[in-house]
Amino acid sequence: MAKRTTHRSSKGTKLYAVRDKSGKFEDIQTYKRAHGQDIKRKAKAETGAKKAKKKKAKKTKAKKVKAKKKKAKRKKGRRTTMYSSKGKKLYAVRNASGQFKDIQTYKRAHGMDIKRDSADGN
Repeated sequence: MAKRTTHRSSKGTKLYAVRDKSGKFEDIQTYKRAHGQDIKRKAKAETGAKKAKKKKAKKTKAKKVKAKKKKAKRKKGRRTTMYSSKGKKLYAVRNASGQFKDIQTYKRAHGMDIKRDSADGN
């Protein structure tokens, strides 16, 4: 399992972030979701529940179709504000499918926005 860094979202939800070798964010999930997946993996390894997996797949198939429709409706480039474990304000940009595309400190992202606006003449 990859080493995780904890953060808090702007609403106070605990988050787990996994970084790649270069230090960029590879994946961010809520603590509740990631912890649930960890427990599921351990339980499946211990019991080898293949039948339960098939039943669940049938039930969740309809849910996945609904989730894809919701993800398609999301806006591009919308930023989520959160705080790192050290208390720094962060901006997270999501791609069209809703996954985190880029995370930067607020200070850096805001500076780039101002430079971009001055270059455009706005």
